[in-house]
Amino acid sequence: MRIAVIGAGIAGLVAACGLQRDGHEVIVYEQRDHPGADGAGLTLFGNAFDALTAVGLSETVKSVSSGAIATMHAGQRAPDGSWLLTLPRASVATLRSAHRVALHNALVAQLAADTLRSGTTAHVATNGAPNISTHGVSEEFDLVIVADGLRSKNRERLGLETGLSYAGYTAWRGVTTTPVEIDNAAGETWGRGAIFGIVPLPDNRLYWFGTLTTEADRVFADERQVVHDIFGAWHAPIPACLAATPAENIMRHDVYELAKPLASFTLGRTALLGDAAHAMTPNLGQGAGQGIEDAVTLTMLLRGVDGNDLGGVLERYSKLRRQRTTALWRQSRWMGRIAQASGPLTAGIRDFGMRMTPGRIAGLASHQLQSWNQPG
Repeated sequence: MRIAVIGAGIAGLVAACGLQRDGHEVIVYEQRDHPGADGAGLTLFGNAFDALTAVGLSETVKSVSSGAIATMHAGQRAPDGSWLLTLPRASVATLRSAHRVALHNALVAQLAADTLRSGTTAHVATNGAPNISTHGVSEEFDLVIVADGLRSKNRERLGLETGLSYAGYTAWRGVTTTPVEIDNAAGETWGRGAIFGIVPLPDNRLYWFGTLTTEADRVFADERQVVHDIFGAWHAPIPACLAATPAENIMRHDVYELAKPLASFTLGRTALLGDAAHAMTPNLGQGAGQGIEDAVTLTMLLRGVDGNDLGGVLERYSKLRRQRTTALWRQSRWMGRIAQASGPLTAGIRDFGMRMTPGRIAGLASHQLQSWNQPG
């Protein structure tokens, strides 16, 4: 089949690579002139790698990622460094981390020559017909895949928009440029209305993120100074992580999610995947993983299918993926509200509950998140 993919993010690239390997003709449209990921990191659990294995991309992703966190003391701490919850090793055994830029480049390198058309804004047909318009010119396909992210304009064109909702907090992200000793420990530190996370990357770098419960669209005169003001007195190695990160390596964005789950991930011969379909808060670390699951599920369902059977395939894709991602969307929203608790009473109850939770119970919950079932 001839397939268009709109969006060169992780989900779109995995879909394009997998479909090309299955013999489909694929064109990827990306509106940015120089497509690439931002300069931060991400984590992928075992479910993402199970899916990547099904389309032959697991080793590609592993080659640019680190499995160091699987051997570390992981869980949640308080700002003074005491552990609120320690995760059993088994719950992070498959966890790997990568720099988004390295992952993006590795996936682009797997595409056939001339697959990626950058600097091209592509619009879907509003009735879901398999054609797109670019620069006023219409092109016909057998299938169109929309993977243009959280603020997808094509989701709106298809009439599937449910709106966006501010999650109640903003997030800074950074990557260190000099080594930092983390004493073989990683994970998150939960304060009142603020969280700081540390994730090891390849090449002795660290990806870190910090969140703050605050109003949307807040303006800070000096982003780097604000991060130091919030987290600079927290336990080691947090101050060292901040000191090892140049100001230009620090980014901030308000966290948004879909206001409600979509009623369908498909219309006609057009399918949505990744954040365009189910943008969720980052509290479960499953955003990228679920986009990968989408891409691989659709790729596998299309195997051996001709154009005449496409309607049934897309209906099944939507049903499978909506069930899985809607549950995670709700759970991630719930987890975010707990994690960002800012009142002394609510934060205190949260911390007490975590200290009383056996690590094996938290590990079982994590295991359920990491289970991806191939479509039969």
